[in-house]
Formats: sequence, structure tokens, C-alpha cells
Amino acid sequence: MIRPRSPGRWAGRASDGPPVDLRTRVGEVVLANPVMTASGTAGHADELGRYVDLARLGAVVVKSLSAEPWAGNPAPRVHETPAGMLNSVGLQGPGVAAWVDEELPVLRRAGARVVVSIWGTSVEGYARAASLLHGAQHDLLAVEANLSCPNLHGGRRMFAQDASMAAEAVTAVAGSCDLPVWAKLTPNTAEVPTIARAVRDAGASAVTLINTVFGMVIDVEARRPVLGAGGGGLSGPAIHPVAVRAVWDVHAALPELPIVGVGGVTDATTAVELLLAGASAVQVGTASFADPRAVGRVLGDVEAWCRSHGVRSVAELIGAAHER
Repeated sequence: MIRPRSPGRWAGRASDGPPVDLRTRVGEVVLANPVMTASGTAGHADELGRYVDLARLGAVVVKSLSAEPWAGNPAPRVHETPAGMLNSVGLQGPGVAAWVDEELPVLRRAGARVVVSIWGTSVEGYARAASLLHGAQHDLLAVEANLSCPNLHGGRRMFAQDASMAAEAVTAVAGSCDLPVWAKLTPNTAEVPTIARAVRDAGASAVTLINTVFGMVIDVEARRPVLGAGGGGLSGPAIHPVAVRAVWDVHAALPELPIVGVGGVTDATTAVELLLAGASAVQVGTASFADPRAVGRVLGDVEAWCRSHGVRSVAELIGAAHER
């Protein structure tokens, strides 16, 4: 079950050991440190601002936005599981234009470095969402194209389950804005490295691995699915090994392609695992539902872990497990 964590194992050690260079690079984007929020878990603006200094984070990745306002799925939308959370929020959002006008300024005032996540039900939808970012691009680090949502025809098929569809969406986003494109891929396919190669060739400067894993919970008394939409996406500690494997496989196949690792990051150990597997940065998601201070705590823990292990630079960790 999701439970708030006590201060990390490495808390209080941030001043011990040699200084650590926390800077990292995701393609052409240089981050002050490798810890970000994960899209869909920190709202559209400064919802976590009362718990975490957003300006300290590598970046704030906002909840995915489509070109137009989107109502999302029927309730119930979330359900706690023994090792995480099942959700079917359905990408509810105000639309890109409203977000740029009303919520991006809030993040700017908080000093946050912002990555905007966008999605569409069609290739044209991705292009339109990206084009609406014109005029705000100087306030953004990158655009994360969430390819892990159903395509125009509905059902369970995702852009990120098909190399050609994923490439088309990335091409549309890259051609509609002047921001670096990070392609967020799904673990719900056996072809993650193949699809990563396709989006790289289409113009993605990095990939984000992974999104949620398909799941379902059934109420045995009511004899029906717990979530209003039926199935949902499983996130949290349960999927961390899946994320590590996906990052490992993509880094092994495409060592020059920057990766942002996400999935079950709760502390220094889980964050460093993803870095060692090949990620250049990590995102903290489901942990923030149990403890809204989680992303700040993970950042402090990563720095303390590095100090206690004599790691002088985060860059030393990226993909290091492949060298052994």
C-alpha cells in the first residue's frame, strides 16, 4: 500500500563527504539536478509548492495537456493497491491555451523550470497542442510528448505501441514547436527499444521511460471493476523493476539516446538504480500522493547518497551498471 515514508536513509548526510555536482544533461537540456516531478502526479501548476521549493527541482513536469479542454474519465478514478496505485483519471485538463494563460505564470513566479507534457487523440491533435505553445516557449525547457494514451480509434491501442504511429506523433510535435521533444513511452509492449529508436529518428531528443502498466481491480462483492472506466494504469513501487528493465534495454540498444527514468522512485536507492541502468534524470510520481514532500526528499537523499559513496558527479552514475 502507498504509505508516507519517514526521512530517507541518507537524510542528514548531505553535508558529509565531498561536494557533489548534481548537474545532468538530457539532450540539449541542462538540469541543475536529476530529480523532477512526473507528469500527472503534481498538477498543472504549483500544487506541490507549499510542500517543496519548486525552484530546487531539476524540473516540474506538468500533467498532460491536450489542445482542447478534456473532461477525463468517470469516477472512481484512483484506487490504492498493495504496492502502488491504479488510476484512470483520463488526462483531464484545461487545454494548452488556458494553461499557458493561467497556470504557467504561477510556475514562473515560483521559479520552477518547466517541462510541458502534451497528448492528442490523433497526430493532428499532437501538432495542434504543440503549436499552441508558441509565445510561451521561452518559459519552457522541453515538451514531453505523452505517447502512452489511446489513439483516435479508442480502445487499448497507444501511439507508443506502434513504431510508425509514435514516429508520426513525434514528427508532428517537433515540427510544430521549437522545443526539445521527450517522447514518453509505454512498457505495455515488447518493442520498447524499437520504438525508442523510431522516435529518436523522428526527432525526439530523449525518451521518458516508463508510463503506467495496464491493470484492473475487481470489487468481488459488487462483481464489477472498481474504477469507473474499468481498467487503469498501475504505478508506484510495483512497477519499479519494469522501469529499470526498460531503461536498461533502451540504454543498451541506444547508448547515445538520453533517458528520463520514471516508475516507483521513492528514495535514493530507487533513483540511483535508474541512473545506473542508463537514465540521465528521474521523475518522482506516485510517491507524492502519499507524501507531497517526496520529490524534495528524494533530491536530498540522492545528494546524500552520492556524498556517502564518494560520488563527485551524477554523470558518473549514468549507465555505470553496464560497464560491469
